[in-house]
Amino acid sequence: MKIDIGRANQAPTPGLEDFDPYSGSWPERFFFNRRRAVVLIFAVLTVVLCFQAAGVRLNGSFERMIPTRHPYIRNFLQYREDLAGLGNVIRIAVAPAKGTIFDPAYLETLRQINDEVFFIEGIDRGAMKSLWTPLTRWAEVTEDGLTGGPVIPDDYDGSVESVRQVRANVERSGEIGHLVAANFESSTILVPLLATPAGSDRPLDYGALSEKLEALRGKYQNQGVRLYITGFAKIAGDLIEGLKQVLVFFLLATLIATFMVYWFTRCLRSTGVVVICSLVAVIWQLGIVTLLGLELDPYSMLVPFLVFSIGLSHGAQKMNGIMQDIGRGVHRLVAARLTFRRLFVAGLTALLSDAVGFAVLMIIRIGVIQQLALMASVGVAVLIFTNLIFLPILLSYTGVSATGAQRSLRNEMADLSGEHKHLLWRFLDLFTHRKVAVAVILLAAVSSLAALFVRGHLQVGDLDPGAPELRPDSRYNLDSAYATANYAASSDVLVVMVKTPEGLCTQYDTLVKVDALEWRLQQLDGVESAASMATLSKIAVTGMNEGNLKWFELLANQQMLNAVTTRAPRELFNQRCDMLSLFVFLKDHKAATLSRVVREVEAFAEQNNDGQVRFLLAAGNAGIEAATNIVVKRSMTTMLLLVYGAVIVLCFITFRSWRGVAAAVIPLMTTSVLCEALMVGLDIGVKVATLPVVALGVGIGVDYALYVLSILLVHLRQGMTLSAAYYRTLLFTGKVVILTGVTLSIGVATWAFSPIKFQADMGILLAFMFGWNMVGALVLMPSLARFLLVTKNKVSEHSAVVESSAACITAFDEPITREQDMVR
Repeated sequence: MKIDIGRANQAPTPGLEDFDPYSGSWPERFFFNRRRAVVLIFAVLTVVLCFQAAGVRLNGSFERMIPTRHPYIRNFLQYREDLAGLGNVIRIAVAPAKGTIFDPAYLETLRQINDEVFFIEGIDRGAMKSLWTPLTRWAEVTEDGLTGGPVIPDDYDGSVESVRQVRANVERSGEIGHLVAANFESSTILVPLLATPAGSDRPLDYGALSEKLEALRGKYQNQGVRLYITGFAKIAGDLIEGLKQVLVFFLLATLIATFMVYWFTRCLRSTGVVVICSLVAVIWQLGIVTLLGLELDPYSMLVPFLVFSIGLSHGAQKMNGIMQDIGRGVHRLVAARLTFRRLFVAGLTALLSDAVGFAVLMIIRIGVIQQLALMASVGVAVLIFTNLIFLPILLSYTGVSATGAQRSLRNEMADLSGEHKHLLWRFLDLFTHRKVAVAVILLAAVSSLAALFVRGHLQVGDLDPGAPELRPDSRYNLDSAYATANYAASSDVLVVMVKTPEGLCTQYDTLVKVDALEWRLQQLDGVESAASMATLSKIAVTGMNEGNLKWFELLANQQMLNAVTTRAPRELFNQRCDMLSLFVFLKDHKAATLSRVVREVEAFAEQNNDGQVRFLLAAGNAGIEAATNIVVKRSMTTMLLLVYGAVIVLCFITFRSWRGVAAAVIPLMTTSVLCEALMVGLDIGVKVATLPVVALGVGIGVDYALYVLSILLVHLRQGMTLSAAYYRTLLFTGKVVILTGVTLSIGVATWAFSPIKFQADMGILLAFMFGWNMVGALVLMPSLARFLLVTKNKVSEHSAVVESSAACITAFDEPITREQDMVR
């Protein structure tokens, strides 16, 4: 007896008794013949991992943000103990509401703030510095010799005379422009941080630290002062605070996706199963991440949503196939197994491409990106079980609503009859015709060439002052602007380490070289000021000679230089006197500014490094960012080559045809190039936050191509024309590609309104890539297929997907006999 499930209204429909449970591939037999055990195991794992996921922590990490294997960072870490206060530092500028800092009430308030900050957990108290700390000293030359002491003396009592003495000490301290604003309208508390608080085995909690600082700000701004807080830890804290609001955007995107799937199916039951399986994948991912001892940070926060999105895309394909078969009268178990056969290979290849693409990010030796890559790879691996296996099994129990199935069948019959062929399908069919295909390919080629030209202007690093991760009018960026406007020693500091033999750091020949480099750096655009032992020695020599500026020069008198060294601040040289620090204070940390400074230092080092003196980069937040930019720039091309290499290999394994690979990958490459051109247009630089976006976009975009191309090849193999084959593909997987592409684009586009600017940027870029990858799969790929896959209306004979899936797709179009086990 022949059973036609492609035309359900023309023949009897198959029942469960007509189906051989031992047919199909071994994965299908293994899982579907043990459905109850599979459901039980998945339920238990979900409960266990849900408890684990509840313990996931949201935090940032300074160490994970830096490329620890880069030579600059190795130098910094090697001498970190000698560079206290030059790594992860918070700067708190305290300004009186009116007047100057030389006011008893202000100084008393500053003391109270200093004391409260001192006792915050995670502070490196020994390196903390302000007007009230003993590290801040003044020095002068008198007729009796050198003298000095703490800026605020031990006998300070708040009297007019004491305040006058403090002012005199500040003017002699050399801290104007550093700890004290040049206009005397604020002073700064320098707060170095520990990676791990004393007595704790957990990393510093930036969210908690930021909350304490904000509480401090709120408390004292009611007492006549204003606080301006800058530093990496404050950025991380503000991001964590903002991400709590960002969860609303994630929820909104999830609701939009759920609504769109329901609108497409009109079946609450199957929509719920798809969404639940995608959420189960997120629960598994977070549970595994917690078991691995990892934390969510502001940069990996989007990964769970991406996993949900990918799961929704694959789940919608499975649900659509099952709904179509049930609409033809097929039993829900048979429909689930047939859909598993038709789409498992394409889905598995797509998810493996995603996982490999994400794993490629591991080559970028920056902890936060490697963690993001690991989390994304874990999430995608989980989807193989939750959405390729568990979802069809659940739907084999629940089925779909009669209303949804009948609606699916009604739409399918109308489309197949040609009487009411949808306008969109007629439009997309145009791209299989030779003239239109030529025009589309030429347009894609011209657009790609133009985008490649624009891509040449793509910059690495930050393109804006302050913290580009936050909005320009954010509290942090306003604080940063205040610090830049009022301090020559800005919060953007690059430190050159000058290595010498032990005890010889202040030799005359060494200081001459340091002075020469300092002068050259001060001539660069973007450099506010510089400070070193060489400058201090010249100031001291001038002071020893009645302040006569004729003496403002390095003297070849080692005894005099040694005398200066005994009273010099310890941040300028280390205890062993085998390293000097040259401070370079920058106007900003834009990529161009950092590049200029780094090039100048490297050129100077190449000319002047010898056996006695070596100029090493780099410490300070700007030095660390310069190293990060270099790593990102070097990794970008390698990452793209590896991502596309992995996708090409997996596509070739699937299709076994270079023509099929080209048809799938060329649209992805076009989207990637256009995305980078968009970054130039939006003034978005390539940095830690944006580098993974292209890889993520390629990983998710290949899903569309694989689902469309695998089914297209099957229909071509059956002898259909390209137009007919593409039309059948649109009815089966194409409509779901449109659904998921539009849904995900709309969902992530809502991120553009996020208070976190880097998330808004990522939302725009991901929405673009989701949308254009969909367009590429539905427009450019059939145009390429006209010339790559069809020659005189014949398809290439090589395709693994054709061999493994042709019979299953035949079930969609042609009669199937019981003797053939429903699938040949």
